[in-house]
Amino acid sequence: MPINWRLASRRKALVARAAILQAIREFFIDQGYLEVETPHRIPAPAPESHIDAIPADGWFLHTSPELCMKRLLAAGYPRIFQICRCWREGERGKLHVPEFTLLEWYCAGGDYHGLMDHCEALIQSVARRTGRGDTLAYQGQEIDLASPWPRIAVEEAFSRYAQVSMAKALERDQFDEILVRDIEPQLPVEKPIFLYDYPAARGSLARLREDDPSVAERVELYIAGLELANGFSELTDAKEQHARFLREETYRRSLGKRPYYLPDKFLAELQDMPPSAGIALGVDRLVMLFLDAASIDEVIAFTPEEL
Repeated sequence: MPINWRLASRRKALVARAAILQAIREFFIDQGYLEVETPHRIPAPAPESHIDAIPADGWFLHTSPELCMKRLLAAGYPRIFQICRCWREGERGKLHVPEFTLLEWYCAGGDYHGLMDHCEALIQSVARRTGRGDTLAYQGQEIDLASPWPRIAVEEAFSRYAQVSMAKALERDQFDEILVRDIEPQLPVEKPIFLYDYPAARGSLARLREDDPSVAERVELYIAGLELANGFSELTDAKEQHARFLREETYRRSLGKRPYYLPDKFLAELQDMPPSAGIALGVDRLVMLFLDAASIDEVIAFTPEEL
């Protein structure tokens, strides 16, 4: 059989990808984190209206290891990380594949401000360990990785870059549309940037700010216009989380989406989880940035179409 030259041409990218994964592991091990593995097939994902899990023999392939990792936090594991495969139905494009690699980590006692510091330190460390120093060149843009990275509240981002306020966007049910269409393309690209303090209606599994419950302690990281990571000061109020899950699942079903059961074991153990922070980072996109790749297809061994 002749050599598959398309696979062979990716050798350099896959060798670099392996070095990046090794550097990620070294960073967390040096920080005293325990690497964990949790099941990929689960009975009930967290309901999210914009993410669809793939059915697998009556259960689902996880879209994130979040629920199981939080159960470990509740059981007394204070610092954990995981690099794993995740699946999301119908996701395909130059930045998306249905099966992808996610890095997720959690720290007891932390909050979303600490997550931002930790993201900076992680990516700077990986850049140094892989010989890239304090700058990246991505698609013709030089990105300065030196601290500090700018941080902007979501309400301020709407004020700067959108034609309507955050409150008006929420009222019109256009928050996500305007964020993606109008705000993300205008974010500065010369340095990584954090968006934080999302409206409570987009809080997901994040706790609300004590001094302003209209705002959730949620943060997202963008580098060169790519959304790279999404994290929270974690909600530990099981009653509130149950209510949010019910609202989200009701909305999902109103859209005609496949119904989920609620993750009852997660909810039962949530009351034992200490104040914590956690974040998920897209490994494939991080590799894209480090290798100056325009498409996710360039940094993975097989695309779905090649299987």
